[in-house]
Formats: sequence, structure tokens, C-alpha cells
Amino acid sequence: MSPPIRRLVLDVLKPHEPDAIAFATAIADRGGVDGVNVALIETDREVQNLKLTIEGDAVDAAATEEIVEELGGTVHSIDQVVCGERMIEQIDTPQDR
Repeated sequence: MSPPIRRLVLDVLKPHEPDAIAFATAIADRGGVDGVNVALIETDREVQNLKLTIEGDAVDAAATEEIVEELGGTVHSIDQVVCGERMIEQIDTPQDR
């Protein structure tokens, strides 16, 4: 059995409607999700770029992508994944300077 995903950060492109609240609530309503943070990164006349941060005991990446697509969005990239028995935060190394 694979270790559970604790945090998933996605770069999402979506039309203006539905709004960010609809994305946050639809994803937060899934089992295994404790919370969702949606940040608007960029907007233009037709689309918006969102950063979705999803945390929980067992985030289902495939189901999350399905929800994004059902709402008319597209996952551009997976920007961060934290999995295992506990949350591990990224640390700065000399290469990050």
C-alpha cells in the first residue's frame, strides 16, 4: 500500500466561472481532505491561474484532478507532494540561495 498524500500543491488553469470558492469547497468536501487553500496567481480576460494547496490524512490526487476537470479546469503541474506518516517541510540548502 502506498503511503498517504498529506499535502498536494497544484498549478491550475481555469475559466472565470466557476469561481475559486467553488473549487475550494468541491475539493474540501472529499474524504481525506482537512483543508484547501486557493490562491489566485494570475487572471486575464478569459482564464485564471490558481495555486491549490490541499492538506489532509489521505489526499486522493486522481480524484482531485477529476474534480478540477469537472469544474472546467486543467492541472498544469504538480508543484509539491508531501506523503508519509507525517508532514515534512522543505528546507533551504546552499543550492537554493
